[in-house]
Amino acid sequence: MRLLFLACLSPKTGNCTTAERIRKHIESAGHICVLRDIVDFHSPADVTSLVSGEPSFEGALAIHLYKGGRLLLGSKAPYGIIFGGTDLNQDVKDEKKRAVMEQVLKKARFAVAFSYKMKEEAEVFWLSQSSKIYIQPQGIETGAAPSFSWRAFLKSSGVNGTGVEDLRVFLLVCGLRRVKDPLYLVEAFSEWHAEDPSVILIIIGPKIDPVFTGEVEVNVERARGVYLTTERSQEELHAALKMCFALVNSSVSEGMSAAILEAMHLGVPVVARDIPGNAAIIRHEDTGLLFATPQEFVTMSKRLLEDRPLLESIVSNGKRYVEKFHSLAEERIVYQKLVELLL
Repeated sequence: MRLLFLACLSPKTGNCTTAERIRKHIESAGHICVLRDIVDFHSPADVTSLVSGEPSFEGALAIHLYKGGRLLLGSKAPYGIIFGGTDLNQDVKDEKKRAVMEQVLKKARFAVAFSYKMKEEAEVFWLSQSSKIYIQPQGIETGAAPSFSWRAFLKSSGVNGTGVEDLRVFLLVCGLRRVKDPLYLVEAFSEWHAEDPSVILIIIGPKIDPVFTGEVEVNVERARGVYLTTERSQEELHAALKMCFALVNSSVSEGMSAAILEAMHLGVPVVARDIPGNAAIIRHEDTGLLFATPQEFVTMSKRLLEDRPLLESIVSNGKRYVEKFHSLAEERIVYQKLVELLL
């Protein structure tokens, strides 16, 4: 079967990584899966024309019920949908978008939610479609670049001087857009750094929103102990994660953060904002730490630095959790079976 797969493919983002991983699952079953960026299409008519052209597509997939799914309305090809984060956490608040999303879900052969919590949120609005929503957590694989230099990474991030080996680095991985809220902790972290110069925060990720990126750059430039660096390859990012003290997530909204799961898999403790998407994969003080305010983040991070048994327990439990519930092999089997529903 020849499938069209629509997703937001901004380089080195979670959506892009997820889409590429799922594409590989589908193609390993012998199908042809063509991945296309949603920004390439202005309307559903553009996708309809592509699907019915030569060579034609016999089915389709899309990540994000609104951004991707709306482009499939009007197409005669059967399709499946994978929920994102902002569709269920943000777009449902817009009445017009919600109406479009309902159309998309009703016409879909299946939909995938990354967690029970995401399915429950979808059922609040579309309970009648519950039977077609399957739960499949993100599958996780990690691999660190063997030639990675931590010192060179720090230097390229603007961290210079002596004693860099003694720094406790907190790494915030996100695309620079408002929903990821990378500025949420900047002031509180800078104040903490003034008390303890050994702690620093590095924000790393692609510049997705140019206007917001400018705001981030201005704020980080005047905040001591906080640095902004450009995105790296997946392997380099994983190598950096292994060297940092903890991964930080301060998002307003998440579907299921691959960066959090990758950090857990690599044996790195996670300190994340207490939002539904994060709470679905982090048990507080068991597989990670959840904070509600910037001040609470600092308090919990200090505790993590001082409480070695807690740190070791979180690392061990987090790694065990990912290995048990986020198997790449199981994810592959599920998507290969779901694609059969499009035949």
